[in-house]
Amino acid sequence: MKKVYANATEALDGILRDGMLIAAGGFGLCGIPELLLQAIKESGVKDLTFASNNAGVDDFGIGILLQTRQVKKMISSYVGENAEFMRQYLSGELELEFTPQGTLAERMRAGGAGIPGFYTKTGVGTVIGEGKEHKQFNGETYILEEGIFADLAIVKAWKADDTGNLVFRKTARNFNVPAATCGKICVAEVEEIVPRGSLDPDCIHLPGIYVHRVIQGQHEKRIEQRTTRKKEEA
Repeated sequence: MKKVYANATEALDGILRDGMLIAAGGFGLCGIPELLLQAIKESGVKDLTFASNNAGVDDFGIGILLQTRQVKKMISSYVGENAEFMRQYLSGELELEFTPQGTLAERMRAGGAGIPGFYTKTGVGTVIGEGKEHKQFNGETYILEEGIFADLAIVKAWKADDTGNLVFRKTARNFNVPAATCGKICVAEVEEIVPRGSLDPDCIHLPGIYVHRVIQGQHEKRIEQRTTRKKEEA
């Protein structure tokens, strides 16, 4: 089965359609599938729902799709540094399902494991729990959260082989692993594709069974918030 494609456009060919639910890896600007997001923008598909921790910034990450009004709804835990995200939400142009960060990761993981729902204490007694089923366990109240079953998952990894085994680098593992597992189809972009058998099995973070298509490309290394301090005087 062919998994390696020449570029993002080819890797998404025949998959994209209006109204999709897409799970996207990334945390801030780290581990963002930027090449696949650009290809989605260029495809012109619209009315998309994204399950992603955040939406990048105005001109990077999912932010580029907010600019073109291709996103209908975000399932996120953080609006953050994206002014356009905030503006569209506050003006009623964009639907937003706020989800606590750990709950969002678990909703993705649950979907990947075929679990339709789970109970958590996070959000009990807040607006997060409004309208959701409440249940008592050992005298404590929990709310029911549903697993995320995405039509498509897009992720960014460091290395892959031609079977789709993925290795992430440090913080870039973030939401990429649970996002990848909850998609009916998973497309990964990586910095390097290595020969089959060259990856140490103990270092593989996501088995290729979850990954359907892979591309290699050049990626921009952005820093969302640069923090520095003055050099101490001698």
